[in-house]
Amino acid sequence: MIEVALLVLALACIGLAATCVRLAGRLRTQAAEQAKRDAQRDQRIKELGKRLDTYLAGSIRMGEELYELRRTVAPLPDKLQQIEQRDPTSLSFTQAARLVGLGASVDDLTQSCGLSRAEAELVSKLNQGRPKA
Repeated sequence: MIEVALLVLALACIGLAATCVRLAGRLRTQAAEQAKRDAQRDQRIKELGKRLDTYLAGSIRMGEELYELRRTVAPLPDKLQQIEQRDPTSLSFTQAARLVGLGASVDDLTQSCGLSRAEAELVSKLNQGRPKA
């Protein structure tokens, strides 16, 4: 009877050992798959980090250019006011602005309003894109 019990116990031990070996193999397979997924995730994180750096650099560059543009454009209204006040006998710059709104070119402004080319370009640039009166 003890021999049968030992035989059953030995078979149970062999079955448990086989199950342990099978489970260990599955565990190694799952660990390898997880390592592969982790590597893919890490690569994706690196790619997203590079894209974010690119977007940030672009935003910084755009901000710098916007700041530079604001700095360049800020004095233009004062300059225009000085130009308007300079020669009251000539056709007013307000009228020149209206002509720009009607589609007049820089050459048209220099001829019809007596403006210098620089003045005509300034009036034209300041009034482009504004709604036509």
